[in-house]
Amino acid sequence: MGQKTEMSRMGNDTMLGNGVVGILSESSNKWERRVPLTPSHCARLLHSGKGKTGVARIIVQPSTKRIFHDSLYEEVGCEISQDLSECGLILGVKQPKLEMIFPDRAYAFFSHTHKAQKENMPLLDKILDVRASLYDYELIVGDHGKRLLAFGKYAGRAGLIDFLHGLGMRYLSLGYSTPFLSLGASYMYSSLAAAKAAVLSVGEEIAANGLPSGICPLVFVFTGSGNVSLGAQEIFKLLPHTFVDSSRLPELFGKAKDPSQSAQTSKRVFQVYGCVVTSQDMVQHKDPTKEFDKADYYAHPENYSPIFHDKIAPYAAVIVNCMYWEKRFPPLLTTKQLQDLMRKGCPLLGISDITCDIGGSLEFVNQTTSIDSPFFRYDPFNDSYHRDMEGNGVICASVDILPTEFAKEASKHFGDILSEFIGSLASTTDITELPGHLRRACIAHRGAITPLYEYIPRMQNSNSEKLPETLANCHPNKKYNILVSLSGHLFDQFLINEALDIIEAAGGSFQLVKCQVGQSANAISCSELEVGADDNVVLHQIIDSLMSIANPSENHGCIYKETNKISLKVGKAMERGNRKELDDKEKPAVLILGAGRVCQPVAEALATAGSVSSRQLFNMCQEFDFEGQSDVRVIVASLYLKDAEEIIEGLPNATAIQLDVTDYENLHKYISQVEVVISLLPPSCHFIVANACIELKRHLVTASYFDDSMSKLDEKAKGAGITILGEMGLDPGIDHMMAMKMINQAHVQGGKIRSFISYCGGLPSPEAANNPLAYKFSWNPAGAIRAGRNPAIYRSHGETVSINGESLYDSAVSFRIPDLPSFALEILPNRNSLVYGGLYGIDEEASSIFRGTLRYEGFGEIMGTLARIGFFDTEAHPILALSKRPTFGAFLLELLKIKSEDFDGTMTAEDIEGRILALGLCKAQQTALKTAKTILYLGFHEQTEIPVSCQSAFDVTCLRMEERLAYSTEEKDMVLLHHEVEVEFPDGRRPVEKHRATLLEYGRTKNGKITTAMALTVGIPAAIGALLLLEKKIKTRGVLRPIEPEVYMPALDILQAYGFKVVEKSE
Repeated sequence: MGQKTEMSRMGNDTMLGNGVVGILSESSNKWERRVPLTPSHCARLLHSGKGKTGVARIIVQPSTKRIFHDSLYEEVGCEISQDLSECGLILGVKQPKLEMIFPDRAYAFFSHTHKAQKENMPLLDKILDVRASLYDYELIVGDHGKRLLAFGKYAGRAGLIDFLHGLGMRYLSLGYSTPFLSLGASYMYSSLAAAKAAVLSVGEEIAANGLPSGICPLVFVFTGSGNVSLGAQEIFKLLPHTFVDSSRLPELFGKAKDPSQSAQTSKRVFQVYGCVVTSQDMVQHKDPTKEFDKADYYAHPENYSPIFHDKIAPYAAVIVNCMYWEKRFPPLLTTKQLQDLMRKGCPLLGISDITCDIGGSLEFVNQTTSIDSPFFRYDPFNDSYHRDMEGNGVICASVDILPTEFAKEASKHFGDILSEFIGSLASTTDITELPGHLRRACIAHRGAITPLYEYIPRMQNSNSEKLPETLANCHPNKKYNILVSLSGHLFDQFLINEALDIIEAAGGSFQLVKCQVGQSANAISCSELEVGADDNVVLHQIIDSLMSIANPSENHGCIYKETNKISLKVGKAMERGNRKELDDKEKPAVLILGAGRVCQPVAEALATAGSVSSRQLFNMCQEFDFEGQSDVRVIVASLYLKDAEEIIEGLPNATAIQLDVTDYENLHKYISQVEVVISLLPPSCHFIVANACIELKRHLVTASYFDDSMSKLDEKAKGAGITILGEMGLDPGIDHMMAMKMINQAHVQGGKIRSFISYCGGLPSPEAANNPLAYKFSWNPAGAIRAGRNPAIYRSHGETVSINGESLYDSAVSFRIPDLPSFALEILPNRNSLVYGGLYGIDEEASSIFRGTLRYEGFGEIMGTLARIGFFDTEAHPILALSKRPTFGAFLLELLKIKSEDFDGTMTAEDIEGRILALGLCKAQQTALKTAKTILYLGFHEQTEIPVSCQSAFDVTCLRMEERLAYSTEEKDMVLLHHEVEVEFPDGRRPVEKHRATLLEYGRTKNGKITTAMALTVGIPAAIGALLLLEKKIKTRGVLRPIEPEVYMPALDILQAYGFKVVEKSE
């Protein structure tokens, strides 16, 4: 291995142009099955010889989900290997992981970097850092100015088929049986041809038997006329149809509502109607004397008013949205407009938002959907979102990866064009030798930005988000400043370079204020720049020069004459001294590290803390005197910027950044900008973050258990004058707070704790506990399975009880909570309960100290039996090391010690039950049967191959549990936390008291999205901890748990205000 690595390093300089092509395994989305080159394309490149094609070898990363199997590539001469280090040219569809960017190679994929999109700058930075070259498919443009490589038509085709599939279900819920009900989703068909045949079959049934008159005329409105719209129309035309001009829609509906036809309720309609609308059907000039002018509209959209809601939407049953839209244009349909239309009886049934422009032209489309769950329902009558087909409103589909549903055809179409360029890209070391369309598509070459794209670092460096807040909107060295808005083909025609050159050549400076980038060759982009100069005359000269490129002469030399223009809008010039002063009091800031499942409720609680509703919420709390703090500025940091951006979407006062906590310089940079840091990272990362917080004197909050390394930071934290507030989640967290409230109340009254019992569990809600194990995982099950193998120790009536890890599941006992008798539960001891005696100050007085994990009844006996069978063994299993991969069924036979030749057929529950009993792995027949049903539910009887990533029984079991025991998008989890405390009083002056406290929380639905109970109960306490530190309510410095009254008293009050109800009872 060492020798190969050294050889690869020595050969880096010769890799570029070596004729070896690599194909990446796509990792961006589970549904991404497309490839840049099919086996057929590879065969042509390899078999024609390097002399003709420039390709000597093709190495393909293995993939079990790619639409073309690895064996098909092998058959045509490709090599299958995870290692692409020998490749000079590496191809993908979407962006690869950063670790796949090797030095001195060329890469080609959709990078989304050429418009300086900030979320993709880490990728470009890595390309430059390792001296690689980057070609972007989106930039391969022909002499006609149009992109040569695109998937638009496939998005339109898949999008409309998927919507017709949902249309049938929606009509059924409304009481209509239609032919659409027999249609499947696009991915369910083996090919585009098969899907089209299914649509044709639907069309034949409509032509023969018609549609109910109650849903007619059925009008599909298509927005836009590009490839996406053409693809959708292609599918629509397979139905019996008539296209009508938008001006004829009122007439069409007038005939349908003819009173003479009203009595004919059995009348059928034998076709559907289509209407294609463009921008002239959507807006009109505010000046009634002026007609619509497309060029003027794109340049000055503020001069136009929307009319789609009045002229088109009242007649549409389905809106198929295929157009590109920017925020500067009027919306196609706002939420209020839709609400008004539906109250007036508009026939609109659904939206197929193929553009997937969330919160864009269709304001109420506020979420993306997935291929396996493509619809949500928006009810305009009460402004609510639902994940079903029942009830009022419109159904909406907004899938953002539609072309991959026809992965085979889309890949063939793409590769047909791309394969023509591969030879040049694979064999070239000098880009000046490339054809013009490929040379223009090269963003970076050998680690340097190419001249056409030199604006990218200039735009990146001027981005206000990268500047200190005090400089974010000013030019400290320039006396005069003016806001300039540029719109047009700034990036694809490289006009932005010319504009920036003009500014800098005159001695001016610029700063990027806002940038909206066009997403297609036909769409324009808009950038707002704050231009500065020391001399007002120079500033106006700059503006005059910009005007000259905004209005070029007719004979301006360019192959894109019709698009070689920009529109220029100029604001009012201001002297630096006349600028509005920044607020003296800056907003307090919190940095959240980690954008996992817990982050959303944390960010939302903090970002909205200054809102009126939140202030009222806090003022409800007796112990928390909210002092009218300004809005909290929230920075969400993640290793992957996209994850952070998804968290802050729609939140005020929130910013997303990309950050690797092992990057010392950047970690310190962002921590220095805030007052409090919340670390939601794995516990192993907390020590790094804590040391940075100590060095910079910033408070830290975590939801994780303190380990020894964190505890030892107590004196350093005190010396720095900061608080490291840990264990501020659910368990640990809320459990500490509820316990200390009960214990301290008893002590104040002169009592002593005789018994402290605590139970906590994250469980499926009862309706979601729909499998034999009555349990589900919202993330990788490995941790939960390992926890079930940990030893436990506790105290019971003065005796110390120890349970070894092998026996933990068998120690489960049934349990009922008195106030929740319908929950059939059981308890498993949870690690070392004795440490809580010292932590809570009850070690000397409590004869019983127990902490347990809650599960539904029967969980322990099933898991214990699975453990004895060997499902949780972590050693490498011999059968999984064989070159021929075993099936799950064969692996089950191995675990049950059944020879394959002795068993013929598929195992039944009775077969498995009998074998478990025969092996002595379980004594109770009922338990053996439950275990057998669980094994079958997990799919261990199936004759599909086990992935190569599984090397042990534990690996296989984790894989199956993650697949089969996951929550669906509509299912909720729940959290149940229960404390029981017995209090005795000296001299027997009061009888022994029993106190109970119970928290029951379910996942919550908001705007059609479910936030898990676990995320809420872990995240909200962490946010509260940060707010308490910002408000200076926590005075203690050093390493701190929420067991002090200054923390748990206000925190419990605020939790109650957030809707977390703790029910307390005493006997």
